[in-house]
Amino acid sequence: MTASSVSAHDRQRAIAAALGKTPFDLLLTNARIVDMATGEIRPADVGIVGVLIASVHPCGAFSAAHDTQDLNGAYLSPGLIDTHVHVESSHLPPARYAEIVVAQGTTTIFWDPHELANVLGVAGVRYAIDASRDLPLRVICAAPSSVPSTPGLEMSGADFAGQEMETMLGWPEVAGVAEVMDMHGVLNGSERMVEILNAGLNSGKLIEGHARGLSGAELQAYLAAGVTSDHELTSADDALEKLRAGLTLEIRGSHPYLLPDIVAALKTLPHLSSQITVCTDDVPPDMLLEKGGVIALLNLLIAHGLPATDALRMATLNAAIRLQRNDLGLIAAGRRADLVVFDSLEQLCARRVYVSGRCSAQNGKMLTPVAANPQLCVPRDTLRLPPPTPEAFVLKVAGIKHGQATLRHIKGARFTQWGETTVEVRDGQVQLPAGFSLIWVQHRHGRHPAAPQLALLEGWGELRGAIATSYSHDSHNLVVLGRDPQDMAVAADALIASGGGMALSQNGEILAQVAMPIAGMLSDLPPAELAQQFKNLRDLSARIADWETALPGLQSHRGHLSGLQRRAAPDRPRPDRRHHAADCRSADRLLGNPGLKINIIMMIDTRPPRCG
Repeated sequence: MTASSVSAHDRQRAIAAALGKTPFDLLLTNARIVDMATGEIRPADVGIVGVLIASVHPCGAFSAAHDTQDLNGAYLSPGLIDTHVHVESSHLPPARYAEIVVAQGTTTIFWDPHELANVLGVAGVRYAIDASRDLPLRVICAAPSSVPSTPGLEMSGADFAGQEMETMLGWPEVAGVAEVMDMHGVLNGSERMVEILNAGLNSGKLIEGHARGLSGAELQAYLAAGVTSDHELTSADDALEKLRAGLTLEIRGSHPYLLPDIVAALKTLPHLSSQITVCTDDVPPDMLLEKGGVIALLNLLIAHGLPATDALRMATLNAAIRLQRNDLGLIAAGRRADLVVFDSLEQLCARRVYVSGRCSAQNGKMLTPVAANPQLCVPRDTLRLPPPTPEAFVLKVAGIKHGQATLRHIKGARFTQWGETTVEVRDGQVQLPAGFSLIWVQHRHGRHPAAPQLALLEGWGELRGAIATSYSHDSHNLVVLGRDPQDMAVAADALIASGGGMALSQNGEILAQVAMPIAGMLSDLPPAELAQQFKNLRDLSARIADWETALPGLQSHRGHLSGLQRRAAPDRPRPDRRHHAADCRSADRLLGNPGLKINIIMMIDTRPPRCG
């Protein structure tokens, strides 16, 4: 909402009520206002008319109201704002997601539907917008800039350039360009990124950043391109350098081990900058229900010594300034009546949540069910490939029946590099060495008749079963990890049959599965049921993989399988292109050896996804 979206009639009613000429629709009395403009906590009453705060006045100054609610000295804050989130990481459609986060106090989000766009293209962004209409959660969308995130290294469901960006930025629901992940394209002036950035600059809307690892001259050049924010903070020094460079910081909770140092660094500054906000980025469903989204991050910041008023200001006024929304972020006349009631500022827990002047949630529960649009076209059937057989997961070397072969392989769990190993070959098949597993990637979007790619993987240990997922950052192709071809086929087949999701298999049977039939990444299940299934998957994954060894530093995401395919470093190998398959030649020669045989003939279904 902008100022112009409030009806003239309601605006005049608010003026009249503020002057005492007519009653308020709702009067909140005996509140302790957390004033984001001054940092004060002061007693006041708040009068609301329609969606607007009409008056913030001394306690008892007015009494005429259609409804009066006594807050009995509780703290009253503006609604919380999440400045960067991928709703898809919750695996919930927007209506289900709103049920959870609104009850926790989040009333506005800036959603980058990057994952949906990588599967469905512009139609995925349109689905995100349409699915977010008429919710108690205010959803502002960004136009994904990184589809795919690494052109030439992966194949997603679409390719975005300047034309697609101009189309999306022309929609009123879109407030800017989403995180610009192709840092090298920006710095090297790639035609695609020049077009995308020019579209953003010409629109006058925001350009969100992804400046992981950038410093010095490269950081300055990245900002010179027009980027104005970053959530990819790697240390306290990194945060300070980016803040001093002029970026708006979006402190996220997905890397909690960084927060103590970042808080300590911020407390050394002369004042709290208005260019510091908070975001959740990615939160899986069980963690979202158990610990919370923005509210959990604020409590962590407070626990690490940041004053509660400062933490709340980051999530309210600072966030509203960042999003260029002068109707949000303050408890002040003329602003949107998005409000949260807290009993304590030491441990934030939303007792009551008001959205656009209506009480939407109380004591962690929505007061009325959140209904999805029944006319919405929901994208299903997005895994357009036949089920593979166990033979698909046998690594073969042409020209060698018995003997040895030297293969290049993917080395590492999170940050990867190329390695090289010598393997035994029997009957033309690679005998997996100790400590190695296989990774299999199949393009699932129906855009290219690419054969699946199979490669050796080091750094995940010897998997005692198979892991399969269709939610694999950032192109979300079908990825399977394992050592046993039968287990790998069982897991892949289960996902294809269910329309996507995540699955674990062991001894030829499914150990755990979460079906995600919407775009291969969202579930139809109620949030509590989905969270339980996801937790079960997370817990049972310990039977298959030694996660602490495989993913150092990522214990908070133990069992969260979505990062299997993400390119997290500039030279990270990706197995979804033919030239990134395992190679049976020596290291001084190119990849893509046609002698590496993968005996699958794929039948690509080019039909569009059905709605249902």
